Amino acid sequence: MRNKGCLSAGTIGIALVVIAAVLFFWGKNAYNSFVQGEQKVNARWSNVETVYQKRANLIPNLERTVKSYAQFEQETLTGVIEARSKATSVTIDPTNMTEADLARFQSAQGELSGALSRLMAVVEQYPNLKADQQYLNFQREYTAIENSIRAETVTFNGSVEEYNNLVKTFPNNVLAGVFNKAEKPYFKAAVGAQEAPEVFSN
Repeated sequence: MRNKGCLSAGTIGIALVVIAAVLFFWGKNAYNSFVQGEQKVNARWSNVETVYQKRANLIPNLERTVKSYAQFEQETLTGVIEARSKATSVTIDPTNMTEADLARFQSAQGELSGALSRLMAVVEQYPNLKADQQYLNFQREYTAIENSIRAETVTFNGSVEEYNNLVKTFPNNVLAGVFNKAEKPYFKAAVGAQEAPEVFSN
């Protein structure tokens, strides 16, 4: 009887060690998956910020080109410059991203998009400016960047979906709560964002 008792205790001990080892490696793998998913989301967000910054970088050249036409409506150009300043001042920490942060970022970028659209509509009234090579270069780059923005935001949302599925599915959701890993917000397209940018041409 004594031997059986010892054997039972030993068996239980081994079973507990095995269970502890399984839980440890499961927890380790799950945590590493959370980290890898977050890094992917962060990298994709960095790409989104990069293409938006490229768009903002176009504005100084556009400003110089438009200013060379003395009769151009200064108020319209000022609107673009102010919207650019606001858009570039809104930054997001991707490691602690909230829906409110993302909405503020998108709102500022949307204001810049609207200001640029209004400026390009006004340019239609200035044939010489519309035909200016510098302005034509801007149109070409602007179109390419807007296409890149759409592509990068779609890729970003794909990585967010992967991460959110990871932290929401059982049993990972248990550890997600322990490790304080919350869902990430999606980049929501503005109204009309699915349409190609209207840049106007000769």
